[in-house]
Amino acid sequence: MASPVRPFASFKGQKNFTGEYWAATSRTHVGYESWVERDAAMALDFDPAVVALASQPFRLAWSDGEREHRHTPDYFARLLDGTGVVVDVRPENLVDEATAKVFAFTARICEAVGWQFRHVGDLHQLYRANLRWLGRYRHRRCHRSPVAPRLREIFADPLPLLVGAERAGDRLAVLPVLYHLLWRHELTADLTLSPLGTGTLVHLTSRDRP
Repeated sequence: MASPVRPFASFKGQKNFTGEYWAATSRTHVGYESWVERDAAMALDFDPAVVALASQPFRLAWSDGEREHRHTPDYFARLLDGTGVVVDVRPENLVDEATAKVFAFTARICEAVGWQFRHVGDLHQLYRANLRWLGRYRHRRCHRSPVAPRLREIFADPLPLLVGAERAGDRLAVLPVLYHLLWRHELTADLTLSPLGTGTLVHLTSRDRP
């Protein structure tokens, strides 16, 4: 994936938070300029259809006849089927008329070259909290054999999270693997219903069933 077209500014007194998120999908760092952007990057990284991710991928420049405009989208994602997705991140309440016009223009350009365009706002609170938790276990180092195969076997039918983990062995050794399998969608749970906890129902993802 391409390098950012501009650097991510950081200075004393800055009101927004900039940083880099390590994407397990592409095994690279992608920049963000706010917590909302970081959460959007994490959600893209969690999406099983996404195979690569880059931040600040390109800059658009155009004129509307009255003034010159420039816009740099926040992310570019590549999907399994080869589709490109351009993503702009901004909370809904901060999308004014001018911003809406910029997003509409970006969407038209994307359509012209065969890409998708997505506007992403704040994530659902529960989903965001659960995603942040699972994101801690996204690295492949959390995958351990024979624990992972054992968990797939145990959760072939739905079980409460902790019940299944304890059947697989010592919970301190098993839980990181379980969370990693949830991140990888090999196991699944409803991340929008409630915070992940001991009673969360977990089961083998349908595509991995025998």
